[in-house]
Amino acid sequence: MGEIHWADVVAKRLLERGEEHKIATGISPSGHIHMGNLREMLTADAIRRALIDANGKVNIIFIADTFDPLRRRYPFLPQEYENYVGMPLSEIPDPEGCHKNYSEHFLTPFLESLEILGIDVTVEKADEMYKQGRYNEAIRISFEKRDDIIKIIREVTGREVENDWYPYMPICKVCGKMNTTKVVNYDEDWIYYKCECGYEGKASYNGGGKLTWRVDWAARWWILGITCEPFGKDHAAAGGSYDTGKRFAKEIFGIEPPFPVVYEWINLKGVGAMKSSKGIVIPVRDMVEVLPPEIVRYIIIKVKPERHIEFDPGIGLLDLIDEFERALKLEDRAVELSMVKEIEYSDVSFRHLVIVGQIANWDVERVLEILARTGYKIDEITKKDVERRIFYAKRWLERFAPEKIKFKVVDEIDTIKAEFNEKEKEFLISYAEKLNNNMTPEQIHTLVYEVANEINIKPSKAFQAIYKAILGKSFGPRAGYFIKSLGIGWVKERFKSLS
Repeated sequence: MGEIHWADVVAKRLLERGEEHKIATGISPSGHIHMGNLREMLTADAIRRALIDANGKVNIIFIADTFDPLRRRYPFLPQEYENYVGMPLSEIPDPEGCHKNYSEHFLTPFLESLEILGIDVTVEKADEMYKQGRYNEAIRISFEKRDDIIKIIREVTGREVENDWYPYMPICKVCGKMNTTKVVNYDEDWIYYKCECGYEGKASYNGGGKLTWRVDWAARWWILGITCEPFGKDHAAAGGSYDTGKRFAKEIFGIEPPFPVVYEWINLKGVGAMKSSKGIVIPVRDMVEVLPPEIVRYIIIKVKPERHIEFDPGIGLLDLIDEFERALKLEDRAVELSMVKEIEYSDVSFRHLVIVGQIANWDVERVLEILARTGYKIDEITKKDVERRIFYAKRWLERFAPEKIKFKVVDEIDTIKAEFNEKEKEFLISYAEKLNNNMTPEQIHTLVYEVANEINIKPSKAFQAIYKAILGKSFGPRAGYFIKSLGIGWVKERFKSLS
């Protein structure tokens, strides 16, 4: 029996605390929600599934931090968005004008992706929670225990905090910003503030502002009854948000802090950690369009949260899909936790579909004909599987594949005849004469070496001649399967036409 999956380990720990659980996740929709953000969601979902398998009761609450202020004008935003820095995301216009506000523009495609990925969540939007008054009691408690909060921040972070500081950011009624305001007093009905723009006024408890991040985090644990939360390693650093949060939970709100699951970053290979603010992203919506959902899930679920993921959407991704297809046959737990619905895989690999799809110009019937010609059993399972995955293979090739694995069969041999020397032509004609329909892909491949030896041409030059004659370039897929896929008769005619 293999090593127990990390999600089952976490589920066991949680069940020791109780039978019912609420797992929280939270993302600020300040830009494209990317694969790095998805790690939090899939970590939570793997734990949810493991808890259900262990007869626990659980649901995931996704808190969209729609009331966070826009920190700066990100590179993907127009110049005019300098004017919106400091305003809540939910109160800023959509940069493309297709949603009701800024936060919805980035949140909507992400929520659609969660549905495709089979991640069942209860969505809570922070701006709505504040406007509905669900934070009111937490705000009042934070004001009453302000001195204790200041003391905890000083002790945990070593940071100095002014004695007249309040853990709250009112929204200025004049400039609309919350990063330029300061609370000066409060009573049962209003929160009084000053703004750097010169305005002095009062804010309502119902959506007139929000708690500062560290206090807000602990407050939502209390409001929503959270028992577990995955979060990035930045929050887990000594003196970080979780260190203050767990003390706020106990000493300010009187609850046990959620069980922490700390995860590492997903790095985009050759670029660095994914960050919306720097434009280093692969949006989740892009990934669910180019990969089957179970593969997107597997990328993250197979790796322990505390280990970073080096994500290569190119050739590295093909290697990972190969790994998934091998693990599928072993009834691997990571594969089980990755599946969205009941599906059956055939023996046709994703890597092979990428090749055959290009040969067949992505026509499903032609793909199935080629597969049959090269020895695959074409039953209902294979048909359904190929029909589902061939389009993912096409999208992946167009979006992420390196140029070296892309090819297109040259239609007319006359356009490339001049590129062959006499030795290459001799090889291709001799090779064509020896090809026959009964050969296996391996026999076809071996024949290249045999004919090359007979006519005294280097095997590397022989292979290059084959690819030039078919693709117009000196490289291509493995020759045996490639020639068998194209059809022996067609290849023989193509090579003989060079004479």
